[in-house]
Amino acid sequence: MAEETPPVDEMNYEQLAQDALRGVVRSALDRAALPDGIPGAHHFYITFKTRAPGVSVPPDILAKYPDEMTVVLQHQYWDLKVEAARFSVMLKFGGMPKVLALPYTAVTRFYDPSVQFLLQFEPPATVDEIAAEIAATEPAEAPPPPSGDEGPKVVSLDQFRKK
Repeated sequence: MAEETPPVDEMNYEQLAQDALRGVVRSALDRAALPDGIPGAHHFYITFKTRAPGVSVPPDILAKYPDEMTVVLQHQYWDLKVEAARFSVMLKFGGMPKVLALPYTAVTRFYDPSVQFLLQFEPPATVDEIAAEIAATEPAEAPPPPSGDEGPKVVSLDQFRKK
């Protein structure tokens, strides 16, 4: 009896589903960005990877949350800007306003406790993990410079100066 190989998901349905559910997060933030703010008792706990590609967090916040952090959008948030692939918001930390900007791909959890609505996402690779992966695939030493006429030429600018 021959073993059958399992089918390969060339459509990558898991990723398509994750992307679609991130669209739910974007739509909820769109509603929160309206002049009236978040409707009713709704409020959002948004957890994200602070070192995911595209995340912009002030250095003091990054030092305090080097891997992941959760922010709450309820009553005190300002300048919420919702874009197709990312959002930014101003929150106060220790009374000081700070702007956080992140792509939806950095979000690992979105929770609205008022209605017990929770979305969880696969965590993205962090910038450090990506750098480590690149370093692992690069040669240990840089290739030697080209020899002969292939290399860059150094030209003295003195020959072009007026005397």
